[in-house]
Amino acid sequence: MYWAYLLIAGLFETFWATMLKFSHGFSKPLPTLMTILGMLVSFYLLAKALKGISLGMGYAVWTGIGIVGTFVISLLVFQDSFNLGQCICVFLILAGIVGLRILS
Repeated sequence: MYWAYLLIAGLFETFWATMLKFSHGFSKPLPTLMTILGMLVSFYLLAKALKGISLGMGYAVWTGIGIVGTFVISLLVFQDSFNLGQCICVFLILAGIVGLRILS
């Protein structure tokens, strides 16, 4: 169950980071509110996950999910451009997340 909390917390990290971009520096009320709510849910679920997962492991996986998720969103939603080297590095982060889960 702790890993499920962690996965969902990471997805909410991706959500709030995306909403942060849509808030345009907190100048748009609804995306700003969604950013804050997403942060609260993400931190709450991270705290629940850390009851059964070590801090180093939990934080690494949580931020890794956020990194990979926001990278994908930036490609799909915002059409940001990245080069092959950057894509490989993000893939390595994803591989590290999977490896941490398998080895724990």
